[in-house]
Amino acid sequence: MALFNEIGTATIPGNGTCLRLLQRNDEFSIKIAGAPGELMNSRLHGSEDALATLACERLSHLPAPRILIGGLGMGFTLAAALSATGDQAQMTVAELVPDVETWNRGPLGAAAGYPLDDPRAAVHIGDVAELLRQGDGNWDAILLDVDNGPEGLTRKENNWIYSPEGIAAAQKSLSNDGILAYWSAGPEQAFTERLRRAGFSVEPVVVRALRPGKGARHTIWLAW
Repeated sequence: MALFNEIGTATIPGNGTCLRLLQRNDEFSIKIAGAPGELMNSRLHGSEDALATLACERLSHLPAPRILIGGLGMGFTLAAALSATGDQAQMTVAELVPDVETWNRGPLGAAAGYPLDDPRAAVHIGDVAELLRQGDGNWDAILLDVDNGPEGLTRKENNWIYSPEGIAAAQKSLSNDGILAYWSAGPEQAFTERLRRAGFSVEPVVVRALRPGKGARHTIWLAW
């Protein structure tokens, strides 16, 4: 079997953690330098797809939904959201690491079909928390995949997203009847209860990393 080759590195702003982009034939992997395992792999994106499709199912009555995605990653959540919505949808993807956008506009973009080329998609380089703190009530869906789950792995500042303050900011950022969705590598009952205490109705959904019935079990929280 062919070996992975490193084709890019990037530093996460604020903490100096180095991300490595690796490629083996048509397969891509993103890892944290010096850490075991991988953050994401282009063959295991079923749960990233589900983050978008589960939320967008609830937007079918809207001709021009506005969707905020926290975390570009390999572009699969954006691609799934574009596929699940119509020509008038508007998407903004907040990505903290500028090089991740560059990777997605380069070789990595092939994995998800170059969703950034879609005119409905725009990129905000910066922390999605900046947009949530505006609390403007304009987003019909907010899809958050900024870390490994409620306990931040890549950056301690990400913990705010899952805190009562972060949840309240997301709530203020939603339109009437908007949907909030979080991706996580695993379940956490305490986070379910935190969302309920904020006044949300909550549905934790177990999804598979590869495809239905295959791959690791991940969790999507839907809150409305």
